[in-house]
Amino acid sequence: MDRRRFLTRVGLTVLGFGLGAGAVVAGEAVAGGFRASAPTPTTPRPGPSVASGSPRAHPDPIPSATPLPPHFGAPQLTRVKLPGATLYGLPGSGSLLALTVDDGASSEVVAAYTELCRRTGMRLTFFVTKKYSSWTDNAAAMRPLVENGQIQLGNHTMSHPDLTKLSAGAIQNELTGCGTFIKDTFGVDAAPYYRPPFGYLDARVRAAAHAVGYTQPVLWFGTLSDSGRITEAQVVQFAQKWFLPQHIVIGHANFDPVTHVFDQLLQLIRDRALQPVTLDDVFAR
Repeated sequence: MDRRRFLTRVGLTVLGFGLGAGAVVAGEAVAGGFRASAPTPTTPRPGPSVASGSPRAHPDPIPSATPLPPHFGAPQLTRVKLPGATLYGLPGSGSLLALTVDDGASSEVVAAYTELCRRTGMRLTFFVTKKYSSWTDNAAAMRPLVENGQIQLGNHTMSHPDLTKLSAGAIQNELTGCGTFIKDTFGVDAAPYYRPPFGYLDARVRAAAHAVGYTQPVLWFGTLSDSGRITEAQVVQFAQKWFLPQHIVIGHANFDPVTHVFDQLLQLIRDRALQPVTLDDVFAR
């Protein structure tokens, strides 16, 4: 069962920062796309494989006869202040899509995402887990894209633990260790962005992270559901469901089926007139 799918059990109306006021995500009250109150700690457990609700229905198939997307350029945006409260979506009612890619268990998948960005101008945010060698394996190819802002790097901890089960000191070590690795390897500071593994976050984790400069937790409003192996067709189906305006969508650099449908995903982005962005394209640190 996909360990992250429980957070997509949402039946929300897109409003403000991508979510409707008073909507509930994984048991949390959300207003304007941000956490309205700290969650009640719960025992982590997997949820259903498919979200129970969607903000809009998009049953359209991906056309096969239309040309592939042109090279994506950097968006010209007026950046807004980071909210600090948990981020699920992007502000406003525009046409932006933030694809965020976690983990990095497969060096080949990280390499394929990097080449996708180089080839097409695609913009995305990687949430790096330090324990995987994929990041050092691909550092030379990634650095130019990181330096020009096309690829952004966020913190996904050293070893991918459930942070809600750790002491404050251990939480901080997970974040600072990964942050130091990103700085030493790519020359950029991941702070203040972090994604808690499994999406498990509570007030104590937030406080510990805040104390070491990680003030912006990032969750998501849509998933490719590929932290484990699924089929290529399933990846496309989840993209059809969740590639929507102002959404933050989570994918994973763990298994290769997603790399076989990159052109279809790009075509979907083009057909829906979406603009891929990094978080730094949208928010001012």
